[in-house]
Amino acid sequence: MKTFLGLIFTVFSLMAGASAQAGLQEGVSAFKRGHFSVALKELTPLAEKGDAKAQAILGQMYSSGSGVPQNHAKAAFWYRKAAEQGDVKAQTSLGVMYEMGTGVPQDEREAAAWFHKAAEQGHGEALYTLGGIYERGRGAIPNDLVQAHKWFEIAVAAGFDIAQDDLHGIEAKMSREQIETARAMAKEWLATHKLPTHSGPLK
Repeated sequence: MKTFLGLIFTVFSLMAGASAQAGLQEGVSAFKRGHFSVALKELTPLAEKGDAKAQAILGQMYSSGSGVPQNHAKAAFWYRKAAEQGDVKAQTSLGVMYEMGTGVPQDEREAAAWFHKAAEQGHGEALYTLGGIYERGRGAIPNDLVQAHKWFEIAVAAGFDIAQDDLHGIEAKMSREQIETARAMAKEWLATHKLPTHSGPLK
């Protein structure tokens, strides 16, 4: 009897998982086609159940006002849910919100923390932005050209070619020793991380 009940539970679990996956695919497809009402209907229950992909898309919808009233606080809420599960685009988007003070209090340290999380996954936008944060130095984040060079160099390796101009710009302000140190740090990082191809700037 226990075996039979266990089998029934397994079947229902598989059916529920397949249904959720179908709903996610339909929601993502609707979002890409601009059918936002369908996307909202399909993705909201999945996001509420903890699906990171659905949460990240809801964050994007509320951030841009796509099919819903623009609400930066709600965007930050859903981005955070997805970011805490490791969604790299949500981490970067949340970093941008903290950097700009949009929907959340402006906080350079918090922004840098989320950019770091996304950068550790090789996200080109986060790598480049992190380089800029260290180049400028703001608030709680000190100016550090060695760190800036390191992240710009990794961003170039990730396919974010615009970072090449930034590299040339800061090298004029660095000593040869600083440049060599930064290159060694970038090389060490690249030896222990896998870089995805650059997927383009944030929307």
